[in-house]
Amino acid sequence: MSGKRVIAICMSGGEFQTEKGGSLSYKGGDAHAIDVDEQMKFIDFISEIGEMFNCDVRTVSLKYFLPDNKKTLISISNDKDLKRMIKFHENSNTADVYLLPEEATPDISNMPASRSSRTTLSEAIPPVPMDDMIDDTMGPEELPISISVSAPPAVTMEEVMNRAEDAQIIINPSELMSSIVEVPNPKGDILTKARTQQWQNTITGVGQRFKNVGEFREALRKYAIANQFGFRYKKNDSHRVTVKCKAEGCPWRIHASRLSTTQLICIKKMNPTHTCEGAGGINGLQTSRSWVASIIKEKLKVFPNYKPKDIVSDIKEEYGIQLNYFQAWRGKEIAREQLQGSYKDGYKQLPLFCEKIMETNPGSLATFTTKEDSSFHRVFVSFHASVHGFLEACRPLVFLDSMQLKSKYQGTLLAATSVDGDDEVFPLAFAVVDAETDDNWEWFLLQLRSLLSTPCYITFVADRQKNLQESIPKVFEKSFHAYCLRYLTDELIKDLKGPFSHEIKRLIVDDFYSAAYAPRADSFERHVENIKGLSPEAYDWIVQKSQPDHWANAYFRGARYNHMTSHSGEPFFSWASDANDLPITQMVDVIRGKIMGLIHVRRISANEANGNLTPSMEVKLEKESLRAQTVHVAPSADNNLFQVRGETYELVNMAECDCSCKGWQLTGLPCHHAVAVINYYGRNPYDYCSKYFTVAYYRSTYAQSINPVPLLEGEMCRESSGGSAVTVTPPPTRRPPGRPPKKKTPAEEVMKRQLQCSRCKGLGHNKSTCKDYLLEC
Repeated sequence: MSGKRVIAICMSGGEFQTEKGGSLSYKGGDAHAIDVDEQMKFIDFISEIGEMFNCDVRTVSLKYFLPDNKKTLISISNDKDLKRMIKFHENSNTADVYLLPEEATPDISNMPASRSSRTTLSEAIPPVPMDDMIDDTMGPEELPISISVSAPPAVTMEEVMNRAEDAQIIINPSELMSSIVEVPNPKGDILTKARTQQWQNTITGVGQRFKNVGEFREALRKYAIANQFGFRYKKNDSHRVTVKCKAEGCPWRIHASRLSTTQLICIKKMNPTHTCEGAGGINGLQTSRSWVASIIKEKLKVFPNYKPKDIVSDIKEEYGIQLNYFQAWRGKEIAREQLQGSYKDGYKQLPLFCEKIMETNPGSLATFTTKEDSSFHRVFVSFHASVHGFLEACRPLVFLDSMQLKSKYQGTLLAATSVDGDDEVFPLAFAVVDAETDDNWEWFLLQLRSLLSTPCYITFVADRQKNLQESIPKVFEKSFHAYCLRYLTDELIKDLKGPFSHEIKRLIVDDFYSAAYAPRADSFERHVENIKGLSPEAYDWIVQKSQPDHWANAYFRGARYNHMTSHSGEPFFSWASDANDLPITQMVDVIRGKIMGLIHVRRISANEANGNLTPSMEVKLEKESLRAQTVHVAPSADNNLFQVRGETYELVNMAECDCSCKGWQLTGLPCHHAVAVINYYGRNPYDYCSKYFTVAYYRSTYAQSINPVPLLEGEMCRESSGGSAVTVTPPPTRRPPGRPPKKKTPAEEVMKRQLQCSRCKGLGHNKSTCKDYLLEC
């Protein structure tokens, strides 16, 4: 076999069970393994499965889960589906495939066409079983518990007649009317009886019993929906319920009350006669949020982004009930809580969850704090695998950034990341806090400081507006704070006043970036002078307010390896966005799972890497080696100093690993001037590359693994060292109602094109509204 390959573990005979959190697990059955590659055809794959399980493959369907998603089953029905499965699981080497039986729909057209059989329609489609009405004189111990009566699949009258004619079935008209329900095509407000037919007998009559009053109310709602009438409560409390039809003058009425010494609710009186013919109508008032949740829960499990407006539309079409947006939204919230747990339970589980993280991942740190009223304040998580990889093999470079969460209780995600030897993002630590404040940032850095015992001076790349100018040097002494160039550019554009055109702003930003990347002071000053020619105001801001020694390569004293922005935290934010709607413990666990998968994939890549350097650094060094062939090296009186002539004249000091172009110092890789000197010496350029770029360090970065954390069930809180129970409650801040207003970022303002008059060249108007031209006329 060639190309991508996975081992398909095929399972059959078991059943799926829904775990807490909405994930599915497969229990029982038999399993066989099949080696599958990209060249295998679907017909060969399913034929081999049929031979292994000795089954008819036409009666089964094949399903599988995507990696890190145990909630949605994906079908395999053709060659493309099979190739997609192989591609999705190429990093895990195995894929679980489930054989699910397909329920065959009985087709009466395939029955023997014999008149002598005299098959009647009541035999082909059995009638609905009906319980006899129970007399009110029966004792409580003789009354049956309420049951839901299942109805046969609904078909249209025309369909039955056509099938019967084809099969030569003799139809008894009386049996036909008692067995078949005419189902109209669901359009607009027409009720789909096929959906509600099973609810028509949830209320059977006097004597029917229910476990509690809530079960009776739920049965009453379904009964009203199925029979298309509205009702009003006359009495409604914990021990009795009296209901009448909503239509004026209709005699339908029902009364149920609690049986003495029990919690059972029994129907005592009922008049089943309707004279209104549904004139009372049904609407969203006859439903409840829990009913909506029960209807949409299974679909929400498959489609997590099921929108309330779609819920309104679907329930209107399928059940004939008009909900409003809030009813649909609230029903979705209840269904989501039933599937994944409530937000409040997530906060209660936080203490135990932090303990489980540190138990399953020794050396990790998971800690939290609460406010005086026990409400959630903040939680910090960093895994030993991340800390070990950073201390052993990563450059002393940390990126700090934050993102506002859009969950029910809002909050902010703080993230600390680094980069590995291949210049890929390396997750280090993260925290969820109630708000982005100076105190929370300082607390985050203190937790990080307790884990990082490196003797090297760390360079932090972060926004200067996040109040980190004081916190970073306070917590990490002798460290360096490099301003994020992206945030600094936004600040520059925001502070600029006056009618600058789109083109002028773009030129200012281009020169600003060029000044930041400039390795020497002379080139920095040249680009800043260009900005002065475009806008003296922008020039003054850069020189007086921006503090170039914190962002310009020419003046920055730390080592930032030419990383100018803090965007390395974006993977954290992407993961958090995917888990925004989950309770806090599940959101943290989703991020943990993403980091675990990332480390696993990178470990495989590191073990497969060939050569002395990581793949990206090999490419960069090769480019510098090609450029080195175009320059000329001349030795000097000092054996360590060399003159290199090409497009520019540079001096290379081999003893100090220094080049006057500053490229060697800024990146950690020899520039083409240095490579030319190394080749002139007859030495190996790999010996002069930073140790952080070697394959050995790359593998050491991902040497440790992150272990799964078991799901929490049962106990919600733990005891503190003082013996008192710690119960974390949700923070008081909640998401405000309505759609949040869209705020234009400075980056968007840069891209906004301003009107410019083609006559007077002024800004803010066009030639048709030019006042100067009108005055001339």
